[in-house]
Amino acid sequence: MSSATPRTRPRRLGAGDRIFLTVIIGIPLAALLFFVWLPALASLGLSFTTWDGIDLADIHWIGLDNYKEIFTNYPPFWPAVRHNVIWLLFTALLPTPFGIFLAYQLDRRIRFTRIYQTAIFLPMVLSLAVVGFIWEIIYNPDTGLLNGILNAAGSGHHIDWLGNPDLNLWAVLVASGWRHTGYIMILYLAGLKGFDPALKEAAALDGANGRQTFLRVVFPALKPVNIIILVVTVMESLRAFDIVYVLGGGVGSKPGMELLSLLITDNIIGESSHIGYGSALAVVLLLVSLAAIGTFLVQTFRKEDQ
Repeated sequence: MSSATPRTRPRRLGAGDRIFLTVIIGIPLAALLFFVWLPALASLGLSFTTWDGIDLADIHWIGLDNYKEIFTNYPPFWPAVRHNVIWLLFTALLPTPFGIFLAYQLDRRIRFTRIYQTAIFLPMVLSLAVVGFIWEIIYNPDTGLLNGILNAAGSGHHIDWLGNPDLNLWAVLVASGWRHTGYIMILYLAGLKGFDPALKEAAALDGANGRQTFLRVVFPALKPVNIIILVVTVMESLRAFDIVYVLGGGVGSKPGMELLSLLITDNIIGESSHIGYGSALAVVLLLVSLAAIGTFLVQTFRKEDQ
């Protein structure tokens, strides 16, 4: 005669458990709503208005006029869009692949790998503002390290790296890429630590060299990490602000350094506050970010379903 297995009744949450869950879930959710979604929705609403940011009674509904003005009669807008695209392409094509390359090399357990990892990741520990101050010293036209090296080499050229509109964006991109490389290296190195080494051994037995093993085995297997890196790269490129703000000398878009984030700041906290105009620019930047990331994610998951 078989005895029936007693069915365990689910434990009910006590008052203390409910309070604990409410605090653990409620506080982060409230912070997310208050600091992220509420400002985003407020920006969306204010983008259809004109307001100087002082008295709420001065908010006036103007519909799509801000957006029409931005796209047709705001000279810095299209250069800022072009510079944001250049920033994205530069970051995606140089610092990001270089960070992945460094991660793959350091994962091979070479000598002094810990020292190399620390040295490469060190810029990531610093804020972008501090990185900006460091590179401001390097780029100083009178006493900067870079011009000092060029003069020591006998070139005799006195280059204003941050004042020349044809050079300053590229100078800032080099400074940003210096920091971004270490970030990507650590992200990819974390993914490589969880990779099954047996797959590499199997590829080696099949005659694949190091490059073929990485491109055909390692890289496809780390698809989740690749998606995270792509999203981070896009977001870091489109929301670039701190380092440009420092190297550009504060609020006010320097010729050659126009970015959407700087235009938003100029209009919201500049000398003449145009909250509605700045909010419209913020909405444009949000839509561009969502379109770039959303398109990639949709295509990625569609391929997985197929």
